[in-house]
Amino acid sequence: MPTISTKGKNMPESPIRKLVPYAEAAKKRGVKVYHLNIGQPDIKTPEVALDAIHNYKEKVVQYSHSAGNLSYREKLTNYYETKNIHINPEEIIVTAGASEAILFAIQSIMDPGDEIIIPEPFYANYNGFAINSGVTVRPIKSDIEGSFALPPIAEFEKAVNPKTRAIMVCNPNNPTGYLYSEDELSILSQIALKHDLYLIADEVYREFVYDGNTHHSVMNLKGLEQHSILIDSVSKRYSACGFRIGCLISKNKEVMATAMKFAQARLSPPSFGQVASEAALETPQSYFTEVLDEYLERRNTVVEMINEISGAFCPNPKGAFYVVARLPIDDSDKFCQWLLEDFQFEKQTVMLAPASGFYSTAGSGKDEVRISYVLKVEDLKSSVNVLKEALKVYPGRTN
Repeated sequence: MPTISTKGKNMPESPIRKLVPYAEAAKKRGVKVYHLNIGQPDIKTPEVALDAIHNYKEKVVQYSHSAGNLSYREKLTNYYETKNIHINPEEIIVTAGASEAILFAIQSIMDPGDEIIIPEPFYANYNGFAINSGVTVRPIKSDIEGSFALPPIAEFEKAVNPKTRAIMVCNPNNPTGYLYSEDELSILSQIALKHDLYLIADEVYREFVYDGNTHHSVMNLKGLEQHSILIDSVSKRYSACGFRIGCLISKNKEVMATAMKFAQARLSPPSFGQVASEAALETPQSYFTEVLDEYLERRNTVVEMINEISGAFCPNPKGAFYVVARLPIDDSDKFCQWLLEDFQFEKQTVMLAPASGFYSTAGSGKDEVRISYVLKVEDLKSSVNVLKEALKVYPGRTN
């Protein structure tokens, strides 16, 4: 019988999606499932973007330029100017979501056997992208007691070795919601310059920053122009995950020329996604103001309610729309499956993502879950109440 590749065997399952069959089975039993497992917002996609698809007049849906439509890239530069990021269209490659941008970045700057340093917990698919590229993730652990702040510089220094090629951060962070400060980014910049490393920043949650805090981009770090690689996406910004449009940005011409070869190999990014994303750039500021206010209320609801649960702890995130909460449980994978398979409260249950899948270090995150506060406040209140009832009867409760 033909065999499966080692790479395929090592590719991790998504902690976000692997429990879907259990959720589907619960629904067939008549149980309402609150989906807090995935970052799929319920916010409406801007009408201006949807109208652009409805009004598409071209007779042939053609390939675009491998770097993406020039008109879109030109308008993107105007958007980034409003964020104090000064780039030109040649410094942008439009991709099939941020996922493809990350793959292009890793494969452009690293060879199989090279290493990338990432503070954990981190977006689970970073592991998959690394395995896809034959690259090893060297995790640096941040902890829930410190609200997942950047680990000490000494930890990074210990992790750097001759195989290290890059450091990667998500800012604001998925899964923790942590927002890196200007000082923390400066520390990363110093390490990158000292050891001649790339600094990759996934900034797809840039618009979601709370409590008067400010987002600082990797593109604004002085002296790091040839080391910085920015990853971005429209998925969360415009609640348009299905557009599958992201981008890779760098001022390093060699990086961009190399990434372009990967872009040419996959031909072009999605045409309708680009049309809609270009139109989305006309979204009024009032849309973002309303969305931010809504997410702020959702965050406050979730954090307050979880911290009222006996034995639970949830830091207050400054960005994105996720929290990682510590619960009085023995095993988050078992608990999340148990919620769907064996528990219901008034014909309701909740679907969470086990935080173990967001760590690279084995055994980490066993008593933590990631919660996406992407549902309306009423549903969030109901779902956390269901979680509270579940913890009262969970067989593996630890205190």
